[in-house]
Amino acid sequence: MPLEIRPAGRAQVTGLAQTLARAFADDPVWSYVFPDPDARLARILPRVFSAQLRYFHLRHGACDYTADDGGRTVAGALWNPPGTWRTSLRDDLVSLPAAVRAAGRRLAVGFSVVRAMEKVHPAEPHWYLALIGTDPGVRGSGHGAALLASRLAAVDAAGLPAYLESSNPVNVPYYEGFGFRVTGEIRPGRGAPVLHTMWRPAGGRG
Repeated sequence: MPLEIRPAGRAQVTGLAQTLARAFADDPVWSYVFPDPDARLARILPRVFSAQLRYFHLRHGACDYTADDGGRTVAGALWNPPGTWRTSLRDDLVSLPAAVRAAGRRLAVGFSVVRAMEKVHPAEPHWYLALIGTDPGVRGSGHGAALLASRLAAVDAAGLPAYLESSNPVNVPYYEGFGFRVTGEIRPGRGAPVLHTMWRPAGGRG
C-alpha cells in the first residue's frame, strides 16, 4: 500500500525533530558544525530542528511526514514555497535564544554555513527543499521517495522549479533520480565538507 503523506503541525514538532536528528546524525556538514557525535545526536540536532520548525518552517505549511504502523514519525521533509526561503531579521531575533541554547559556542560556525548557502541561492521563484530525512531504522523502505514524489507532483502542477543543497555527496545520485541536477558547489570554510547545489526545472525536465 502507498505510504500516507501527512502535513506536519505543532503536535509533530518533537517527534519530527528527533527523527531528523537521527537521520542527520552522521551527515558530513552537520558533523562539521557540531563535531561531538554524542551531543549532536542526543541534544543539539533535536533542539536545532525543533527551533527551525517552530520559528520558521511550520509557518509556511509545507512540512510533510510519514509514520510507521504505530504512529511514530519516521521521515520528514521541510519545504519552503516560492519567496519564503530566507529568514527575516525578526525571525532571526525571535529564534536567537533557542539557537544559542541549541548550538552554543558552535553557533558562529553554523551561521557561516548558512551565509555561504544564502550567497548562491537562486533568485528565480522556486520551491526549496530545506531538509529531508528518514530514520535509519526504516531507511530504504520508500519513505523519503514517497515524500519527494508527493511534493514534487504539486510543484510540477504549479509549473515551478525546485532547488536543494545536498550536504552528503552519497545522496546526489538519489536526487538525480527525481530530476535534480548538480549546478555548483558550496565550500563554507576551510576544512568544511562541500555541499552540492541541485536544481530541478519545472516539470523535472532538464
